Amino acid sequence: MAASASASRNGGTKVNSHFDVVSFAVLIGALSLIPMLIVATTSFLKMSLVLLVLRNAIGIQQAPPGVAIYAVALTMSAFVMAPTAQEVGKRLMNVDMKASASRSTSYLEQARDAFEPMRDFMVRFSRPEQRELFLDSAKKLWPKDFAEDAKATDPMIVMPAFVTSELQAGYEIGFLIYIPFLVIDLLISNLLMTMGMQQVAPQTITTPLKLLLFTLVDGWAKLLNALALSYV
Repeated sequence: MAASASASRNGGTKVNSHFDVVSFAVLIGALSLIPMLIVATTSFLKMSLVLLVLRNAIGIQQAPPGVAIYAVALTMSAFVMAPTAQEVGKRLMNVDMKASASRSTSYLEQARDAFEPMRDFMVRFSRPEQRELFLDSAKKLWPKDFAEDAKATDPMIVMPAFVTSELQAGYEIGFLIYIPFLVIDLLISNLLMTMGMQQVAPQTITTPLKLLLFTLVDGWAKLLNALALSYV
């Protein structure tokens, strides 16, 4: 009896050890998806895209450096996403409390409930036509029994629609930002040509002029504030 009890304990220890290893591997895999989720489900994509377009429009490729651009975009995304992240945190805390009180609750349902604020955020700021477009694509691409239950507000439909909407909005804002700097480039180029100074590179004059004008109008503060308010 003692031998069988000992064997049972050893078997239980091996099962628990194996379960812990698998759980740890799943946790590491989930953590590796966090950067992708930050880019695909938050305002980071549009923020970073607009800032990169601004840097190219000014004409200085390394000021600010790429790391600084992404740091600013991440900071502004944290500012914009703070209410949503707070709601997700509250739901995660409730998930732990429910799990300790009732083990019959499905972990998948708990995860879906915790993700609900992020889904609501993406639904609010994704374009309806994009959601309908990806829903139509899903009905053609997915298996029939799976596609019949698909809706325009499902996470797997909303995520690509949100990414596409953010890219579209980022390029629209980038176009509007680019126009004034392009006008400055054209004016300076024509002025140098009129004065017979073709040997002078226009960038030697336009770059400091664009930097000066952008600084005088408090461009960074106004741009970042406008990007944040675009999520009101």
